[in-house]
Amino acid sequence: MMENILSILIFFPLVAAFVIFLFLRGGKTTMWATFIATIIEFILTIPLMTSFDKTTAAMQFVEKADWIPALGIQYYVGVDGISILMIFLTTLLTAIAVLGSFTYIQKRQREFYLALLVLETGMVGVFLALDFFLFYIFWEAMLIPMYLIIGVWGGKRRIYAAVKFFLYTLAGSVLMMLAIIALFFKHGEITGIYTFDIMAITAQAVKYTAGFQTVIFLAFFLGFAIKVPMFPVHTWLPDAHVEAPTAGSVILAGVLLKMGTYGFLRFCLPITPAASISFMPFVAILSVIAIVYGALVAMVQSDVKKLVAYSSVSHMGFVTLGIYAINQAGIEGGILQMFNHGIITGALFLLIGAIYERTHTREISEYGGIAASVPMFATIFLIFTMGSIGLPGMGAFIGEFLVLVGAFEAFSDYAIIAASGVIFAAVYMLWMYQRVLYESLNKRWEDLKDMNLREIIYIMPLLIIVFWVGIYPETFTSYMHESVKHLVEQVFTAGVAMK
Repeated sequence: MMENILSILIFFPLVAAFVIFLFLRGGKTTMWATFIATIIEFILTIPLMTSFDKTTAAMQFVEKADWIPALGIQYYVGVDGISILMIFLTTLLTAIAVLGSFTYIQKRQREFYLALLVLETGMVGVFLALDFFLFYIFWEAMLIPMYLIIGVWGGKRRIYAAVKFFLYTLAGSVLMMLAIIALFFKHGEITGIYTFDIMAITAQAVKYTAGFQTVIFLAFFLGFAIKVPMFPVHTWLPDAHVEAPTAGSVILAGVLLKMGTYGFLRFCLPITPAASISFMPFVAILSVIAIVYGALVAMVQSDVKKLVAYSSVSHMGFVTLGIYAINQAGIEGGILQMFNHGIITGALFLLIGAIYERTHTREISEYGGIAASVPMFATIFLIFTMGSIGLPGMGAFIGEFLVLVGAFEAFSDYAIIAASGVIFAAVYMLWMYQRVLYESLNKRWEDLKDMNLREIIYIMPLLIIVFWVGIYPETFTSYMHESVKHLVEQVFTAGVAMK
């Protein structure tokens, strides 16, 4: 089974969706079948994690076959230390998002769960594809189910949010497609072989001229920056998060945003190394603006979900700052922070969704003192609030610490400003926590029910991981050491050779 494990991981959710569509009827039946399918998908990632060779930067479990030979298109997939944690995160959060939707989704349940399964195939495929054509298909395949999840099962302004999400992402996709086509022809011009093979195209990076690299870098950068999202192309994110159902917010924050930063790591840095080095200060400035701006805007939000959405802009600023420090500590911190942000922010959206189901409001001013009614919720929410701030002993502390170490090495001035984001995060998160849980109790919430068993079950794995990463991060960083070391050498070897 292990020789085809990646194909199984990619297509199992799609096959499950097809089987459910053909043979099962009824929302509840579909709901349980989808949950079982996503649990099996997560279990399938365990042998991938345990069999992964951490001593090499090479792609592993590679599967390669000609698909459209006339155009140099292959079915080519593989996993390395940069993508493996994203696969684990994707399958874990999808299963949790399904369980978290059991009572939230009441209309068109069958279609909702089928959309989630199709979306999972697209997400796993993006992280495993090693052929540009294949990658682009998976990238676009995610767009439609997420558009539907926001547009059909979202809030009052769901159509506006869904269309905005679609247009922004599509604009980025078009730029990315143009860059891919340009690389296809450039590789053919240099080697005489026309291919979409990402590894082959990357291997020729040193032969791409500075001007060509700059154009390709900018096209890729804008496309992925929209997905992250970086300042100033972030405006689709708060609308999408606020209007999306809980599962949509969890997948958006936990997985989809990571695809932008994954694109920086997989394409921008190794394919356009000289341009990446040239644009380091530019990206660092945008990252620092995102950290500070996201934090300040989060501070003035009255909607608790929007507050967490803007905090994502700030947290993802740390990720891009670490990646574009282009050193071992910075990039490892960036990847670890991608993972941490998925776990912590995913948990915060689940908790906000749980309390919204009971109160039908997200306005911070309307809560007030509910800790007395929901002590279990208050305790778990406090833990993830502290996790988001980056309290020592929790995952985000390790991620942000590594990012700042890497950033100080590359550009100390920006790192000092970025460090202020940690303080701002403490201000807006603790203030939000105090207003939601420890103001005078609103009498409307005196009989509010605390978390039930299902909610505790889906939050527990995230709770364990937050402390696991914080106490013994080597379990997770050991996967990426060799791949990041190879990436840094690749960028500077090729970048210096260009000068």
